[in-house]
Amino acid sequence: MGVFPDFDGLGGIGDLKQVVGALLMIVLIVAVLMVIVSAICWAVGTSHGNHSLASKGRVGVLVGVAGAALAGAGVAWVNWLIALGNQL
Repeated sequence: MGVFPDFDGLGGIGDLKQVVGALLMIVLIVAVLMVIVSAICWAVGTSHGNHSLASKGRVGVLVGVAGAALAGAGVAWVNWLIALGNQL
């Protein structure tokens, strides 16, 4: 007995895949831009002795990296679940 996801069972599933892919691209672009801007703030704050700006820049870099990692991990997790569903 083979159980697998029936992606053709719902109408418009192809459109849903495109929307999810576009949202992932937007998340990754925002995460990269956030890392760049936060790194600049971190550098400027450190060089001018503004510890508040430096700490906020550091937190921004960490949040941007974590967001990109979670977005990538989400795709890997969904692919793993689909592969697991094909094995059942």
